[in-house]
Amino acid sequence: MKWLDKQPARSVVFLCFGSIGTFDVDQVKEIANGLERSGHRFLWSVRPKDGSTRLDESVPEGFVERTSERGMVCGWVPQVAVLGHGSVGCFVSHCGWNSILESFWFGVPILTWPMYAEQHLNAFLLVKELGLSVELKGYDRVSEDDLVKAYEVERGVRRFMGGECEEVRKKVDEMKEKSRRALKEGESSVVSIKRLIEDLVQGR
Repeated sequence: MKWLDKQPARSVVFLCFGSIGTFDVDQVKEIANGLERSGHRFLWSVRPKDGSTRLDESVPEGFVERTSERGMVCGWVPQVAVLGHGSVGCFVSHCGWNSILESFWFGVPILTWPMYAEQHLNAFLLVKELGLSVELKGYDRVSEDDLVKAYEVERGVRRFMGGECEEVRKKVDEMKEKSRRALKEGESSVVSIKRLIEDLVQGR
């Protein structure tokens, strides 16, 4: 959090793939190379599939040193606190529903990378139906070793952070305001939970 405090507003790409989302070493290296080539600031929560505990063993040699002035690689992160920090401008996410809600609550747009279960449906809804997110190309590849390549990570980050997705950002900002308004007395979330309680009490 102290590192984030030093970064400009909406300048950091935050990468986090949930409590059980992991990648093998080859995919970790592709992500690292893409982030390095993008030239943008990043905070990356890494969970290698091989069980490595030393982060420097999971990323390309020299990566941490070369990107130390604009990036941070770490293990577990307090995701809600990070998303709520003003320096975060993009969330590369697996599209779990909790992560989606947290991201929109703080007005952080998502670069989608679904991995399993309902996450693919969630990502489709966000990108194709609602226009609230942008798809990271290559995650559904069934060839080329099934890897999202470094150039795709670089292209996705550059596109999002370079100003090409301002319409998506605008929609996410609007969703942030709608989310907060829904929790006020008399609004949709409050009304719905009261109805649920009434139904439970009355045994419906």
